[in-house]
Amino acid sequence: MGKIYAMFNQKGGVGKTTTTANLCAGIASLGKRVLIVDFDAQSNLTSGLNINRKTLKASIYNVLTGELSAEQAIIPTSTENLFILPSNIDLAGAEVEMANVPRRETILKRALTGVGDNYDYVVIDCPPSLGMLSINSLVASDGVIIPIQCEYYALEGVSQLINTVNLVKKSLNAQLEVKGVILTMFDKRTNLSTQIVQEVRNYFGSKVFNSIIPRNVRVAEAPSHGMSIMQYDINSKGARAYMALAHEFIEKC
Repeated sequence: MGKIYAMFNQKGGVGKTTTTANLCAGIASLGKRVLIVDFDAQSNLTSGLNINRKTLKASIYNVLTGELSAEQAIIPTSTENLFILPSNIDLAGAEVEMANVPRRETILKRALTGVGDNYDYVVIDCPPSLGMLSINSLVASDGVIIPIQCEYYALEGVSQLINTVNLVKKSLNAQLEVKGVILTMFDKRTNLSTQIVQEVRNYFGSKVFNSIIPRNVRVAEAPSHGMSIMQYDINSKGARAYMALAHEFIEKC
């Protein structure tokens, strides 16, 4: 059975969705079957992989409400071995609707039961918040991957994030662990980026991946073309960094 990972950071703008798309595309290009769960109502991951969120006939929302099984809502992307359980604006109402549902923290876990049998990895792109959707992601996961940008305030909120992970581990998912930390938006021209890398390594130790994702214009451009960086410009600095991360991820996770 494939492992399920939550790509999680309640702070916005850390490269979470970009990293989910490109890391998973890199892993898929190495011959692994990967399923991405777009669990963010902004559905940027869905649109960034060239799926029209406005014309979706099925999304993760329909799975959460029990209208469809996860298998019925999963669709292939244009990258071989890469599949997505897409999202759209309907997901915005899910948090309120979940409030009175019995065992509401385990809705996603129950929806994904058995799905991992068909994939080597399942990666959940979490919303940038600590609400019920994020709690569901953590309960459903075997581990947490934390992207952290190499910018000022990088570690702001991380202690709260770790406290949330520990609370979920204590009460809802005993196997949950932080499996890796990904440094993103590194700018080698600044001393600040280098300083942040050192601070994050001091804080998380060996959990930090050696592969660091640089700031790269081509990576920023790729979603507007509905492509991962592997499709858009395989020779770019960003693509090389994400491929190195994909190799390391498979080895480490």
